[in-house]
Amino acid sequence: MQLARFFVDDRTAAEDLVQEAFLRLARTQHRIADQDRAAAYLRSIVINLARDHNRRGLVSLRHRPPAEVDDRSAEDHAAVDESRREVIEALRGLPRRQRDCVVLRYYLELSIAGIAGTLGLSPNSVKTHLQRGLRALKVELEEPDDDTPAAR
Repeated sequence: MQLARFFVDDRTAAEDLVQEAFLRLARTQHRIADQDRAAAYLRSIVINLARDHNRRGLVSLRHRPPAEVDDRSAEDHAAVDESRREVIEALRGLPRRQRDCVVLRYYLELSIAGIAGTLGLSPNSVKTHLQRGLRALKVELEEPDDDTPAAR
């Protein structure tokens, strides 16, 4: 579910995407020759469903009731939530392949080979997308220094 939450704002929609991904995996599992690749296949289904949801919205997901509010104390988690929101916004601003690679690497802790297998890319392409994505995130998330001309 964490993977879907990086791509979809609504928690309920993310849960539905993950459930749909498991259903699709179950329907097509007999076609997977190497069962060790089932997890990579599931991750790619989640990513594709999230893209589809964001692009035009899945009809069944658009008509769900709004997500329930978490019971967490705003005082205890305000700074963490704001930081997390900033990172997720920055991730969503990345080009698609960079975002996919960064999320799979740093949030799901997949290896370069695991990411390549999930996304159908070469390991060198994954490394390039990771490098560019991390560079863009650094620029986006860094606080400007007070001494720089842009901050004055």
